[in-house]
Amino acid sequence: MSSDLQAIAGGEWDLTADVVVVGYGAAGAAAALEATEAGAQVLVLERFAGGGASALSGGIIYAGGGTSVQHEAGVRDTPEQMLAYLEREVGTAVTPETLRRFVDESPALIEWLKGHGVPFEASLCPYKTSYPNDSYYLYYSGSEVSGYGREVATPAQRGHRVKGKGTSGKKLTGPLAASASRRGIRVETLTQATRLITDDNGTVIGVECESLRDAPGRVRDRYARMAKIAAKPGIYYPPLRKAMERQLAKLDRRYRTRIRIQARRGVVLSAGGFIANREMLREYGPQYRSGLALGTTGDDGSGIRMAERVGAATDRMGNISAWRFILPPSAFTGSVLVDAEGRRVIDETRYGAAVGHALITEHGGKGWLLADDGLMRTAISQIRTQSAWFQRGQFEAMRRNAVRGETLDAVAAKAGINADGLRATVAEHNAAIANGAPDPVGKPAEFTKTVGAGPFWLLDVGIKPSVVNPCPMLTLGGVVVDEGTGAVKSAAGTDIPGLYAAGRTAVGICSDSYVSGLSLADCIFSGRRAGRFAAGAEVLSRAAVPEATTVEGN
Repeated sequence: MSSDLQAIAGGEWDLTADVVVVGYGAAGAAAALEATEAGAQVLVLERFAGGGASALSGGIIYAGGGTSVQHEAGVRDTPEQMLAYLEREVGTAVTPETLRRFVDESPALIEWLKGHGVPFEASLCPYKTSYPNDSYYLYYSGSEVSGYGREVATPAQRGHRVKGKGTSGKKLTGPLAASASRRGIRVETLTQATRLITDDNGTVIGVECESLRDAPGRVRDRYARMAKIAAKPGIYYPPLRKAMERQLAKLDRRYRTRIRIQARRGVVLSAGGFIANREMLREYGPQYRSGLALGTTGDDGSGIRMAERVGAATDRMGNISAWRFILPPSAFTGSVLVDAEGRRVIDETRYGAAVGHALITEHGGKGWLLADDGLMRTAISQIRTQSAWFQRGQFEAMRRNAVRGETLDAVAAKAGINADGLRATVAEHNAAIANGAPDPVGKPAEFTKTVGAGPFWLLDVGIKPSVVNPCPMLTLGGVVVDEGTGAVKSAAGTDIPGLYAAGRTAVGICSDSYVSGLSLADCIFSGRRAGRFAAGAEVLSRAAVPEATTVEGN
């Protein structure tokens, strides 16, 4: 008998539950709620205080096909149009059957969230933006109105922003956590899962953790405060995050104790991605190391690594989404994005993740927005009314650092880009407009604008470390799961008994391509799936394991 089983036989479980959920962001909350609804006793393990990267997010849920919010706003959408667009964005990340199910269930997903207290509002944003200000909560959150999207589907607003001031992710995670509390779901905060416990047959039967549950209250309070600072504002100022992490590590070493938790039916891993793990980024995506880690300290890949240690397969680990947003102001849909050679980069109306991907993978991370003086004056006037506070700060940083020149040659020389290439790009762009020809990179005619007379502006939108205008990034790959159940797959392609995964710990809907709201929507979709099936999982190979005596039940 293994040492794990010997300990279990000796009654050394500290806690027990039917379903144990690791991580308490949107995916973990959805899994816990769904498992509880299925009749399971649920225990959630949370490294900090809850919310995860979901609470730091903009709170966008990508949904369509005729949601109640769309109907109230007068938006006409069908499942067929949503599916056609997502087939282009999602690619082969999931099977056609799974994507179809995601689309068909989309209106019900919004109702499920509403039922748990998540607020939405049917206020349509009238201009193209990367994220609406507090006046609007339904918008084009991807590339639906770009040439890329219009080639396959009629555009519809599907970015359902949870109603709340600022970046409203906390208005998603807060109500879900409150709903879980009302349903008696127990949450062990300040508890880090470190290892999955398996029996001799390879079935996952529990989780080993390091926990501050027995630390003095003042220590727990201090730890939670520092973790909150590390998450935000630490996300925007990495030195602050590192300082907080050093202090957290000291408290961990002094006060943490090891506990073992039994999962009678299954474990759901929903511990986020690995954007905060510099070693994993070097391994899987070294070209993305200069971006802003869009997540918390807990997005360190620990859930993925725990699954790998019990045989889990991983996929798409090199798929990392980098967001270079150039909107608002909406006037910049008429700008021209060029690289160091003066070449056009992409349709400027595309979603920021597509822009970032093109810059990093095809243009060495270098890019500048070209605007003539008239367009720039319009942009300056728009930014006051079209932006959230952080967008205004980013715009002002770009404006202050922009270079200006009376001619294209002069402005190119100041920016250090190829003047011949820039002149050729502008000539081709303007000629297409004058001749009624398609835009060279596919931008719809309604957004194209002739580059007029100088002075000209070049605004640096390259990918590099920046406090005032960072390039947010998140990881999209993870463990492979059965798309019908959320069960984690082994390298041999079989289910690992007792183990499930959801959210960015797992491969999902957004693992090939990202637009705003697709990750959170997938967190809810995959979290609910994993919770349902973990709650109803067959308990395998338990006959040889004596029932553990719990020190404390939940």
